[in-house]
Amino acid sequence: MDRLLFIETGFGIDVHGQDVTTAAVRAVRDAIHRNSMPGITHFLPENDLNNMKVTIRLAVPMDKESLDFEKVKAEIPYGTVHIVVMDGGMAAPSGIVLKEKNDKNDLMYIVNASVEVGC
Repeated sequence: MDRLLFIETGFGIDVHGQDVTTAAVRAVRDAIHRNSMPGITHFLPENDLNNMKVTIRLAVPMDKESLDFEKVKAEIPYGTVHIVVMDGGMAAPSGIVLKEKNDKNDLMYIVNASVEVGC
């Protein structure tokens, strides 16, 4: 990305499923769903939204290898999307003890996202 135009942040939680992809998708949605960038096309090559570049940075607490990049990328409607995964987020007890998992705590997976838009 040569020119950074916009950054938004968000977080997502999978309360009981212990699925980092669900939490990551929710984090990206949280970052972008209240925003509109009506003038962005004026800054993009050929004034085309498909020339937008997006970097999604995800702070993931565990199970990084199970993250489905394509599901996360699908949250971005235009441009080329690149995902960077790093340590972070949180795995916290949900307050439920799972008998079927030998009395282990059910965990909430919390993922933080930074969505960078540019060209």
